[in-house]
Amino acid sequence: GSSGEDAHVFISSGENVRLSCNNALHDCNSTTWNYNGFRHSAAVELIGLGIKKKDTERHERLSLGSDCSLNINNISTEDCGLYICQQWTGVNRDKQQGTDARVDLHVLHVSSSQTEISAGLSVTLFCQLYSLAAVSCDDLIRSERIQLFWVNQAGVKLTRSDSRYQILSSSDYCLITLNTTLLNEDDNREWRCEVTQRDQLKSSVTYTVKSSAPVVIKSQIPVSSSNSETMSRQTPAAAPIQGMVSDAAETEVRRIVHSLFRVIVIIVEFAAFAAPTVILLQIICARRAGRKKSQYEKK
Repeated sequence: GSSGEDAHVFISSGENVRLSCNNALHDCNSTTWNYNGFRHSAAVELIGLGIKKKDTERHERLSLGSDCSLNINNISTEDCGLYICQQWTGVNRDKQQGTDARVDLHVLHVSSSQTEISAGLSVTLFCQLYSLAAVSCDDLIRSERIQLFWVNQAGVKLTRSDSRYQILSSSDYCLITLNTTLLNEDDNREWRCEVTQRDQLKSSVTYTVKSSAPVVIKSQIPVSSSNSETMSRQTPAAAPIQGMVSDAAETEVRRIVHSLFRVIVIIVEFAAFAAPTVILLQIICARRAGRKKSQYEKK
């Protein structure tokens, strides 16, 4: 049976999370964990009577804690959804003990419209909260008072009134975007996307500007969140493709010019050496011909 109220856990992509099973018995041999990515769809069994199912796509990232909690490593956006912990007892393990322990897992993820980071470039940052499919963000906003927003390095909330930033949000997809044109002084500047539930910070992801270097995206979980472990992740940005192409072309041109110059030098050197040699050979041949002619006339 259902326990009625779901627990909500917020985590950033790339982190590890621990989902508590509040109805666990003295051991985990009766514990079953099911996952549902869509409302009203069939659930997938991840843990059956304390044993991890190996035929699931994520089985290598799953483990069962000593308190029957479900541990998931390297969270991705596809891990969001509803996780249900149940206890089955009896001789045939066919009688459910107590009610379901339900956990809604929400995954916060930040991405950038650009991989090339340089001053003068317009960049858009996308921050999205992934949740159980078929559950609208409007419902979460109303029922759980969930909010997404961007803050600067000082922790001050960025608003639409700031002329430098264009901030758009979509309540349909729990998405908020930040658009700005990068300045020279933006190197090492940080912008942070935060998600709150009932005005309590639950998770955040920091985007750090690194000109001509890898972009650092760091995930953070507040100390008050006891259901998750904190770790950071660095995402290197791809090298500028146009820059690579132009550099490669310039290098090739230089190599060809250098090769042609060396060929010309060799020809000139050879000509400079060969010309006197040819003249000398002509003189020697002429002298030998003259000697032979004089000897013939004497005879």
